[in-house]
Amino acid sequence: MRVRTDDEVYRVDAVWLGPPKATFPWRARYVAWGVGIVVFLVVLTIERQMGVGFGFFSTAWALVATIILTRFITQRISHERPLTAVMSMWVRELTAPRERTASTGGAASAARIRVAPQRPRPKLSKKQQRRARQQAQHRRTSASRKKEVRGVRTPARP
Repeated sequence: MRVRTDDEVYRVDAVWLGPPKATFPWRARYVAWGVGIVVFLVVLTIERQMGVGFGFFSTAWALVATIILTRFITQRISHERPLTAVMSMWVRELTAPRERTASTGGAASAARIRVAPQRPRPKLSKKQQRRARQQAQHRRTSASRKKEVRGVRTPARP
């Protein structure tokens, strides 16, 4: 048994061929005429914003650009993907959040790294810490004693 689909209904495009007995040499769907008019007005507006004057050649180039853009747009729309769905998809694609690919910051720099004036020492036991304190205190007192005053000798230590 063969099931017939309704594809034949959608294969026939709603096409306006022109006035009776004076048809156009091309076929254009109704939606293409609507899109073409809007695109033509947008192209003319962009030309004026760019500073192109209104004349025969500027309008002719606007018509050529309109035909190209309209064909590009209408190739992507059909009865299964109407213009409103394509436009909303386009808007969502442009406004969708993107993954950041660029890194933040600049070149690596050691400007913010704190550097201690002395290298780290290993942890000492309590006994070793006491001995180190005593030696440091001894060095301080002996350093002050080693200062010589002019003309006076300091006695030698045994």
